[in-house]
Amino acid sequence: MRIREARPDEAQVLSGLVLRSKAHWGYDDAFLEACRDQLVISATDMTARRIIVAQDEQSGELLGVASLEGEAPDGTLGLLFVEPHAIGRGIGRTLYAHVLDAARDAGFKRLTIDSDPHAVDFYRALGARPVSGGGPLSRLRVEVVPREEWVRAWTGGLRTVQLGNVAEFQEQFGPLSETGRLASGHYSCLAALGSPHPAVIVLPWTVPPGWIELLSRQLAWGAVELYDGIGPGAETAPAPAEIPAGLTAELLTRTVLTAHLRGLGLPFVPWGHTAASGELSGRPLPPGALRYESKRAANALFLRLAPGYPDDITVPVQRPAAGRRAAARLVLARARSGAGSVLKSEHGVGGSGTYVVRSVRDLPRALRAVPRGPLLVEEYLTGGRAPHDLTYDGIVDATGTVHDVGVAVMDVKGTAYRGATVGPGVVPDGPAAIALRFGHAVGRELAASGYRGWYDVDFVTAPADRLAPTEINLRLTGPSAAFMVKARLDETRGGDHLVRTVDHVPLAARLPDAELIAWLRELTARCAALGAVLIPSIPTAAFDPAPFVGVLLAARTVDRLDAAEALVRDAGRDLGRIFSPAR
Repeated sequence: MRIREARPDEAQVLSGLVLRSKAHWGYDDAFLEACRDQLVISATDMTARRIIVAQDEQSGELLGVASLEGEAPDGTLGLLFVEPHAIGRGIGRTLYAHVLDAARDAGFKRLTIDSDPHAVDFYRALGARPVSGGGPLSRLRVEVVPREEWVRAWTGGLRTVQLGNVAEFQEQFGPLSETGRLASGHYSCLAALGSPHPAVIVLPWTVPPGWIELLSRQLAWGAVELYDGIGPGAETAPAPAEIPAGLTAELLTRTVLTAHLRGLGLPFVPWGHTAASGELSGRPLPPGALRYESKRAANALFLRLAPGYPDDITVPVQRPAAGRRAAARLVLARARSGAGSVLKSEHGVGGSGTYVVRSVRDLPRALRAVPRGPLLVEEYLTGGRAPHDLTYDGIVDATGTVHDVGVAVMDVKGTAYRGATVGPGVVPDGPAAIALRFGHAVGRELAASGYRGWYDVDFVTAPADRLAPTEINLRLTGPSAAFMVKARLDETRGGDHLVRTVDHVPLAARLPDAELIAWLRELTARCAALGAVLIPSIPTAAFDPAPFVGVLLAARTVDRLDAAEALVRDAGRDLGRIFSPAR
């Protein structure tokens, strides 16, 4: 389905659609005849009433119609009708979101809706509120939420081309293990949520048919081009020798597709910057711009900045170790004094290559798991009243200006990242203010180094309610997906949403693609009944030997968010009953 402007020659077809949609709700012939003049669309209405249509891309059938009427700042949602056989497919929600996007861009502040009684709940669920007036109809008003300043900086007000080049980015800093490559393939699906409103999504692995439609319906994207299974393969020419193999490097060998994507004139948003992504977008980073992806370099930057925040920031003491033996000596020395340590590789994502050693007993397992090469031993800090694991997200735009996105609470078990929550009240005001100030200062240093793009700074809570910065990520991250989804839902459904990423929901049974999509559709409806939104984020692991899915959940209250997470986790466990013998 795609959304486009209506044409004058479609007036008769659209009038018939409106009358059929109206009749679907049980009005008698006399009533329909009485309001026929109000429902008939003329050829001259298309521009005057800003009429748009939803069209099935395969059949060409017109499935819905909507209009944005009046002059800014106050306007009207004059039409919103869906072909009866297409009701329930998210077309009305997508048209509504498109009208809000157009209203926002045209400077409207609010829209009035005169609704039939049967549609009131639909509009209220999308943020409209009842007001007086309207006569026999129910009058509602929706405030047009301004686009976040950071969203404008990130996308330039345009839709985007999203690139899931997770493995390609990571392999700039060292080869991935088989486990790491598998994890990065699953995680690359999160790149679909690398902006609030993508136009194109390019992924290295093949994803289940119907997954993008689920995302598009929940987030009111409209038509999205998907190119999946774009990993290096035997059927294409080899990538240039100077560009590491990976998704974007492979994409560059597909000249027709590359020309099409460049011809769209939309921003390219890679998961992380590489030489190949710079060639594709025409905006390469200068040498050294990614140096603070190194945990060692990041620690040195934190130490330089910390004196400006004497009451707020504590930088963990970090020592380099040439290998496992040297690291063991440093960890043992700290353990004898009763201090815990964090054993780190210099590069790694999601907690990979990072282990907490609280006692000597933990050391052998940690040493077996970390790489043999250079390591870092960092003091392990705990304390304070704030949530233990926080992250600041920000953007350095093309001019080098830093834009704050926000602060999130991360769900970390040991050192393994499992998700994050963003939204009002999630992070206490004091720690949030510290993280915003320090994260912004880090961004200015990144800008001076030549970096451009998304970044985050991770913190743990230290004694005396100080924050201890632990690493910088020069790429999109799990929390970034939560911020993107929050921005889109706030724009299209109103309110101030809480959004939680849950990257690993275990499944008690393996689900093939068709069964997975059917299960996710049912789960989406069950979450909606709780007042929550479910967005499946990682759909590629449901048939793995240890199957799981990743999801994002959104709601307007913490209670609803927690209830939705409990429902999703219970549903994953309940899948095992399908194969349990009857008693």
